[in-house]
Amino acid sequence: MVNTNTNWTSLSDQAIVEAIGGYVKHQRLNQNKTQAQIAEAAGVNRWTISQIEKGEAISLTSLIQILRALDTLHVFSNFKIEQQISPLELANLEKQKRQRARNKNTNPQTDSEW
Repeated sequence: MVNTNTNWTSLSDQAIVEAIGGYVKHQRLNQNKTQAQIAEAAGVNRWTISQIEKGEAISLTSLIQILRALDTLHVFSNFKIEQQISPLELANLEKQKRQRARNKNTNPQTDSEW
């Protein structure tokens, strides 16, 4: 079984670029597509595909185009921003919750016949 956990913080920038290039090449080969086919679908030069697969840096826009052509944009799902509430805000919201129900009598009688 292969260890898939990568400690990204311990890698150099160059090692990360090489890992991205390896991922692109792996995906391309799994789809049985040539560099030229991916380059055409992505709207980039074949040289750009070759560069990233060799571990050379390319522009972020080119990477997005390549990943789109490989149908692997899901790798960006970790960039999703999720709202988080602080413990203090949560405590304040808990205080504001209703504690009791009130009868909604629409015709209250203020004067008593007694």
